[in-house]
Amino acid sequence: MCPVILPKDLPATATLINENIFVMNHERAQSQQIRPLEILFLNLMPTKIVTETQILRLLSNSLIQINVTFLQTSDYTSKHTPKSHLDTFYTTFEEIKDKSFDALIVSGAPVENMEFEDVQYWNELTRIFDYAEANVQSSLFICWGAQAALYYYYGIDKKPLEKKMFGIFEHENLDKNSPLMRGLDDVFYAPHSRHTGNSIEDIKEVRDLETLAYSKEAGPLLITDKSKRKVFITGHPEYDAETLSLEYFRDINAGLKIETPFNYFVDDDPEKGIKVTWRSTGSMIYNNWINYYVYQETPYNLKRDKK
Repeated sequence: MCPVILPKDLPATATLINENIFVMNHERAQSQQIRPLEILFLNLMPTKIVTETQILRLLSNSLIQINVTFLQTSDYTSKHTPKSHLDTFYTTFEEIKDKSFDALIVSGAPVENMEFEDVQYWNELTRIFDYAEANVQSSLFICWGAQAALYYYYGIDKKPLEKKMFGIFEHENLDKNSPLMRGLDDVFYAPHSRHTGNSIEDIKEVRDLETLAYSKEAGPLLITDKSKRKVFITGHPEYDAETLSLEYFRDINAGLKIETPFNYFVDDDPEKGIKVTWRSTGSMIYNNWINYYVYQETPYNLKRDKK
């Protein structure tokens, strides 16, 4: 199995090694006669180290060598991640705007109740979206990142929900012949944690888009364009087992009103522990995206074949 290439001092590196996941440092990677996939990861989450580890864990399941460049916004600086971490491991758009990448990942962000144009880094984000059209083979957008991209590229606005979509929901595989759905069961589970959503009716109005997975409760989960260059994930198949639990007890301890996450705790009882039902789903989706939408489609010489 080929590894994700990570800096030795990145916190996620030690975590993944302790989980017996194969990672490689830059020095060893440079000695091999293989070109790794170059993935740009725009991390908009406040808890950047946690999100890094979740995404890198799934990328590490691939058989393809991957080099990840971490990107932060310049218009807004995270207050929940040490500055030393950002200075050491993150770059800005100005520093990479003249480069090309095989893939882009855009995380979610806790700004879903705001209008898109009111988000502090919206203008910078749209510049990155435009950049990706010309310089990235395939982009994957997660949760709010997916909502933002659907809005910017296709004019599909998010809609407020009556109550928070919070828990583990059943989804139907709508297109078993799609490369992105290869290996997924007819019915599978994935986490959601959001206050807004996208309507499948709005998505159907756009001829270039196809919904690949749908939940009666949570709505569309996986959406892709016909060119395989954009993938939208409205939920969080990358979540750790404890992620929803930490969010639930954080709000409980803060005195906030929050329902128990749906279909998450054993017998819906927080005292009985967590029932993990989505781990294979996340691995399969990311593996399929890397293999079929990125590796098999991207040019070998990125600079020469820059779009």
